[in-house]
Amino acid sequence: MYPRSPLGERDSRIPTGRDVEWEPLVDYRRNGVSETTIHGAVAWAHGKEEWHSFGGNVLCYGRSMMKPLMMKVFTEVLAPVTSWRQKAIAVASHNGDAEHVEAAQSLLQPEEWGLMQTPLDVPLVQFGRQVRRPRRWFHTCSGEHAAILLGCRLRGWNRAGYTLPQHPFFQEYLQQARRFLGKDWTPLRVARDGCGLPTLSNTVAELARLYAGLAATRDEDWLWESMQRYPDLVGGFNRLDSTILKAGGGRVMAKEGADGLLGMAIDHPEYPKGLGVVIKIAHGWNPQATWYLARAILGVLGIELRNPYSLHRQKAFLVPGIVPEVLRDKLEQVPTWDDWDPDQDRWYFPWDAYQTGGQVS
Repeated sequence: MYPRSPLGERDSRIPTGRDVEWEPLVDYRRNGVSETTIHGAVAWAHGKEEWHSFGGNVLCYGRSMMKPLMMKVFTEVLAPVTSWRQKAIAVASHNGDAEHVEAAQSLLQPEEWGLMQTPLDVPLVQFGRQVRRPRRWFHTCSGEHAAILLGCRLRGWNRAGYTLPQHPFFQEYLQQARRFLGKDWTPLRVARDGCGLPTLSNTVAELARLYAGLAATRDEDWLWESMQRYPDLVGGFNRLDSTILKAGGGRVMAKEGADGLLGMAIDHPEYPKGLGVVIKIAHGWNPQATWYLARAILGVLGIELRNPYSLHRQKAFLVPGIVPEVLRDKLEQVPTWDDWDPDQDRWYFPWDAYQTGGQVS
């Protein structure tokens, strides 16, 4: 049915390409005709139970979505020596604004800055002409790296090689993952993330269980509160995770991850074991489509998130399977466009009535 592909090595344990069971999640239509369909996968977990899955239990890397789990290695030692702003930047994937760079740099003494191994980069979201030269502090993960270096010093670990999988930091991070996934859990793959740190391969359902664990343990450390106090340090102005943090009123921890990931840990009275929901977009980073999905998921749980900025004469339609069956009636009550949004994707007159014999009358 499809031509054979010479790309990559074949591993029977890892579905790739067309073998992945992606499902349509969002459909953009112009006057009723589908123009763009965004595929992906969604998983829900309540405590350690995988509650709902749609789009296939896809294997992917957790990327920056895992930063709250990674920082659990250092929450105890960092608690007494860091401010709330420093705590928030430690779990950030920030835009590289001046406030982000200042907060990240404040975690280390100037003579320690040379230890940081983030790649050279420019700010993630910029306005106007690019005139900055690449710097390590502009990298979206600089706050995390600075916090890891500080944590390693406080724990007495050698800071050389802190980005390697044999370092004590990564080994303890693995134990944090096993805390929620089982003591015998082992990742199928460990790869190097864009910032140089190791990233674990997880199924989408496993990622949802990890975020359910973050919700269940929200009161045991400073992670939850720091992200609520300084949401714009976690991502940046108008970033999806920062906006969800502000809209959630303290009930949601949200974190984006590279290549189409969003994790949400939700504190909800009907789900006392902790609720975790993870969205993975098949083609990669798509904040607008992910925003529609997040609005719908939070909406059925009684948490209001505004719509993203309007589409260009299109309307967004959501696939019901993104939420568990018991919540689908509520999904119909979460519109994907606002009442004030004019219906600009069509004309209000019969266009073909003006044609006669192929000629415009």
